[in-house]
Amino acid sequence: MNIVPTQVFSRHISILILLTVGCCFASAHIAARISFDHGTGLLTAVVFRSGISLLLLSVIAIWQKQSLSMSWKTAPWQLALGLLIVIQSISIYSAVSRIPVGIALLAANTFPAQLALISWALGGQPPTRKVAILMGIILIGLLLALDIPSLLHSDMSNIMQWVIGIGFSLSAAFSFAIGLWITEHKLLHLKGSTRSFYTMLTVICFSYFIGKSELLFGGITWPTDLVGWGTLSLLGFLYAGAFIMLFMLAPRLNLSQNAPAMNIEPIASLTLGWIILGQALSPMQMVGGVVVVSCIVAFAYTKK
Repeated sequence: MNIVPTQVFSRHISILILLTVGCCFASAHIAARISFDHGTGLLTAVVFRSGISLLLLSVIAIWQKQSLSMSWKTAPWQLALGLLIVIQSISIYSAVSRIPVGIALLAANTFPAQLALISWALGGQPPTRKVAILMGIILIGLLLALDIPSLLHSDMSNIMQWVIGIGFSLSAAFSFAIGLWITEHKLLHLKGSTRSFYTMLTVICFSYFIGKSELLFGGITWPTDLVGWGTLSLLGFLYAGAFIMLFMLAPRLNLSQNAPAMNIEPIASLTLGWIILGQALSPMQMVGGVVVVSCIVAFAYTKK
């Protein structure tokens, strides 16, 4: 029995839910940054949040008596999607641990522009003039958000931290964009519950394997104090709650019309980063952030 009604919510309810989801994701990133400062490893955070999400997805699958089967033809693409989300997850946390959370998420939220370019490269339609202009303005906004003149006056170690952090953010956007392309072109007929379940399972397995090998990102290291454990737990439940809420309610949210509301995430991250972490931004960085978010919203409303 399917317990999720097909009737969509009214628009103001849908937007309120999406704003809540976006703020939960933003709060999860803030919690991650605090937990990293108290001994938690990057891979530990990925494994922990994915484990909670997988547990909740399993409960939902059992509750709704859903089948998690898929064809062998689909399996390689599902595995590829899971590996891309592993890269995306590790990359975004690597960025958050190095640069202000809001800036990291601004760069990571360029994935719609990257998806348009990837789709074009793989045989799709080329971007329209309007989309190309928006891409250019997004790039200018990112440069403003980085406040290059101030950055050049800082020491070399700080410059390298920013370069590496932005590189990881753009890597997260790129891997997520490819994952979206695979979802749209290769996994379109696979049920969302099945796709989400195996994606999280792949993320846990590969992240744990990388962590135990201790070859990258310091391995699996747990928090050193109660603050670290508390923020790690908060990260896990905020991420899993937002993910499951979006997954469960997606058929009723009219995402084609209301999805731009999710762009509250970088705005909330900038605000929370300033209030909680003291990551104040210069006026130029704030202008850059406004430019990027505005263009991303406009991008979302642009028809294919």
